[in-house]
Amino acid sequence: MGKLITLIWLTLLGSVIAILAIPATRIEFVHLTRGWPFLMGIGKIALLGTMGELLGGRIVTGAWHLRGIRLPQRVLVWGFLGAVFTVAFPLFSFGVEGLLHAGLLPGKGTVLAHAFWKSFFMNLLFGFPMMVFHRVTDTLVDRGQLFSRWPLVSVFTTMNWSNMLRVVGGAIFWFWIPAHTGTFMLPPEFRIITAALLAVALGVILGSAKKMSLKKQTA
Repeated sequence: MGKLITLIWLTLLGSVIAILAIPATRIEFVHLTRGWPFLMGIGKIALLGTMGELLGGRIVTGAWHLRGIRLPQRVLVWGFLGAVFTVAFPLFSFGVEGLLHAGLLPGKGTVLAHAFWKSFFMNLLFGFPMMVFHRVTDTLVDRGQLFSRWPLVSVFTTMNWSNMLRVVGGAIFWFWIPAHTGTFMLPPEFRIITAALLAVALGVILGSAKKMSLKKQTA
């Protein structure tokens, strides 16, 4: 069963890459992204974010886990984040452009500087809170409380904040800012799909942080 899941996982990832690599399908992809930005954003992040989360569990535990993890709820959370990403990317893109044109940031007219500042502010102001939100919803899914009243105080007080800051927060500087700098250098139509591909890495980082936290609790 594990080999079959691995084959399906790799096939899905390969299919996404093929869609972007083949000119005809890439043109259709751009057309759909422009016409249905929210729907496409939800679909891309829901698929690849969930794949990343499953891969994170696979890397840490050595086996795929599909049963007993409330997979549809996890897909729903990633889909919601996809809608948020669809808004966040243009929000920080247009905002930083305004700061650059007003002379409030250095590097106006330099493609790399524009992309860096967009990535810097998005990850600093949005990235970590978004990952904390995902950790909260992940905990709620584990507890079977996603569709009930959220016990946020209980969730926040039981989170391993040291681990979150060290692993998840640290990744903002060594991974996310450089990665999203490259993302913001792409045309807008390809930014969300790139973020979706990076969501595979996000799932691995969040999954690894969660497993490390659980190991410390049981040690």
